[in-house]
Amino acid sequence: MTAAISGVDAATLRKVIAAAAIGNFVEWFDFAVYGFLATTIAQQFFSAGDPSVALLKTFAVFAVAFAFRPLGGVVFGMLGDRLGRKRILALTILMMAGATTLIGILPPYGAIGLWAPVLLTLIRCVQGFSAGGEYAGACAYLMEHAPRHKRAWYGSFVPVSTFSAFAAAAVLAYALETSLSSADMASWGWRVPFLIAAPLGIIGLYMRRRLDETPAFQAVTQEHAESHSPLKETLRNHGRAIVCLGAFVSLTALSFYTFTTYFATYLQVAGGLSRAGALLVSVIALVFAALICPLAGAFSDRVGRRMTMLCTGLLLIVAVYPAFLMARSGSFAAAIGGVMLLAIGAVLSGVVTAALLSETFPTRTRYTASAITYNLAYTIFGGTAPLMATWLIGLTGSTLAPAFYLIVIAVMALVGGLSLPETAGISLHGENDSAEADISRLARA
Repeated sequence: MTAAISGVDAATLRKVIAAAAIGNFVEWFDFAVYGFLATTIAQQFFSAGDPSVALLKTFAVFAVAFAFRPLGGVVFGMLGDRLGRKRILALTILMMAGATTLIGILPPYGAIGLWAPVLLTLIRCVQGFSAGGEYAGACAYLMEHAPRHKRAWYGSFVPVSTFSAFAAAAVLAYALETSLSSADMASWGWRVPFLIAAPLGIIGLYMRRRLDETPAFQAVTQEHAESHSPLKETLRNHGRAIVCLGAFVSLTALSFYTFTTYFATYLQVAGGLSRAGALLVSVIALVFAALICPLAGAFSDRVGRRMTMLCTGLLLIVAVYPAFLMARSGSFAAAIGGVMLLAIGAVLSGVVTAALLSETFPTRTRYTASAITYNLAYTIFGGTAPLMATWLIGLTGSTLAPAFYLIVIAVMALVGGLSLPETAGISLHGENDSAEADISRLARA
């Protein structure tokens, strides 16, 4: 059975990568657009007044959507562990693309008053719920096809799609900002990126429905035909692993959203760059991040997950302070250098997290356990990143306050992440006792 499971041909792997990546692209494209156009969205969906208050409300709506991610992770995770990865990933991309399209046709505050922010919040909650089942499921689907000794390299293409989505959103936002007048941008230009989600979602749904279920899920279904309770098994057997891995994923979430979502705003507020200039800096850094993801995956496969986590934490602790100093300097070149410093740590963290989400838990509960771990960390530390950064600057009066916050979380992440045993190269299929013992050890270590 092992040979059958591991013998996935290259053509199938390419299709699996594409199918996993496109849904992830749609998910993060929407979140990126929302962040890059935060100042415009604030003007559209909240009453005129103090711009900083409107911006805080906009980021608050951004954070509220994350509150539904753990719920979505539990629901879609249990369904994915019972019914299969393929069916649930088709459903999540359909919900995400539909909700994103609705934002593109939503009337502004000037037309419907308080209903505008209320409806925006409700739609964002639907997005958060569907996103709760997307990333962990896409990682599990890809990892369960990949060769065990190149798992991080293959898995790195999920983060590639994430950073590519942010780069595409930044390019589109930059093009709109530079080609449209302020009036046109406020009237209809901001809607264009959200409406693009509709055709992308249709393409992604078509690709995912054409693929087969993962070899690992098919194998465990044949070996364990009886029904099971993924949530109950997860909470009973993997609580410690969830806490330890969640501590590390917290750094992944915070560094990712600081780099991809908040920094465009920070470059404008603290660095004095124009909105177009800040978006251009983000585009350059995001393309750089996407390009180095496979290198980070190859590095992790070579040195192991624990060493990758250690390098990630130390790099971010050392680099984040100078990164923020350079970003607030007002220099375009220095801003690029600063954001690239932050990008390297965010990439390493994201790539090793993609592998760990699947390697830490057994097949029968992998979707549920990884979705809970990922979404709890992203809800607490990712969705609140722009809001916390804005609040900390207002509280302390220092534009460097977010850097110190990230350093504190990096220390916590190292403590939790390094409490996990090495998982690089272990089996993900649970086709024999030794493989199950390897994974069960993670919960008891």
